[in-house]
Amino acid sequence: MRTNDAQMLVLFVLADGPPLHGYAINTAIEKLTGARLGRGSLSGALARLEAKGLIERMELRGRQLPFQLTPSGRETLERELASTARVAEQLFETAVPDRIGYQDRIAATEFAQSYKQLAVEALNVRPGQTVLDLGCGPGTDLAALAEAVTPSGAVFGIDANPGMLERARARTAELTQVTVQQGDIHALPYADASVDRAHTDRVLQHVADPGRVLAEARRVLRPGGRLVMAEPDWEALAIDHPDLELSRAYTRHIAERIVRNGALGRQLARLATEAGFTVSAVLPVVTVIRDVREADQVLGIQRNTERAVAAGYLSDGEAQRWLEHLAEGPFLASATLYLTVVDVPAGGGSHSG
Repeated sequence: MRTNDAQMLVLFVLADGPPLHGYAINTAIEKLTGARLGRGSLSGALARLEAKGLIERMELRGRQLPFQLTPSGRETLERELASTARVAEQLFETAVPDRIGYQDRIAATEFAQSYKQLAVEALNVRPGQTVLDLGCGPGTDLAALAEAVTPSGAVFGIDANPGMLERARARTAELTQVTVQQGDIHALPYADASVDRAHTDRVLQHVADPGRVLAEARRVLRPGGRLVMAEPDWEALAIDHPDLELSRAYTRHIAERIVRNGALGRQLARLATEAGFTVSAVLPVVTVIRDVREADQVLGIQRNTERAVAAGYLSDGEAQRWLEHLAEGPFLASATLYLTVVDVPAGGGSHSG
């Protein structure tokens, strides 16, 4: 541990409690961080802090020599915490981005562009076919699908959000083969066996009943039709931190509280089989992010950390240590998305789940 880190930990544990002797200080640090300081690190930190006038010795209590913060030590601690908070505010977003802006932001990343291209290739769309984009959002993928079917085909985008649809219509106004409409993907307004291909991208993680959506997709696809789904597995989110329990707590909160179907990526093959599809391929796509600002654009690190505190996954102190380290770096995070490719058996026939 760096010298300054050890000194700040000592100041922190002395801030709000009674004077503590060396062993009690290390016990408090262990409770806070999950690890004790080495004997040399603790004694060195105490000596340096005392020399700076930031802590002072109290009267000897038996064989124990307690320490307490001086007024200068408290000012130093408050100044350092305020500085860290300012750094975090500069690095991390605090306001929730609007949904369209967030979708556009994700789509612009190199990772998204890569897996989206893989999804279109996996669809194997032919000119003249009919393609359905389930949960089309602001129309991010409609142009690529329209290009694949050519003007002789048709692309239908469906979404429940009027604002998203308004943006999708504006973006595809000159694409005559694209039709956008409002609707519930749990109850598709299309006839049985009327679509050749279907596509969904990071939508099923949010729906009330993924199995029902898959059953509807199976109903409207023709025999030999194909559905390609891109969905993350949020339980596989990994963010490096010296305290692994903090990383795990943050990931659990995302998977259990922020995203409705947090483990859906790994579940799609099973759910699709239950809906009557044949699973042709499951392709894991992993992204590694080494820039904390880039990660924050996707993960909303500070605001979701605050939510994790409110939900009881992290304490205030744990959240502060979590954000401090992420802000100071080095930073590394990885996330896994699954492209699941499923087909309707060519023999046709309806499926009853």
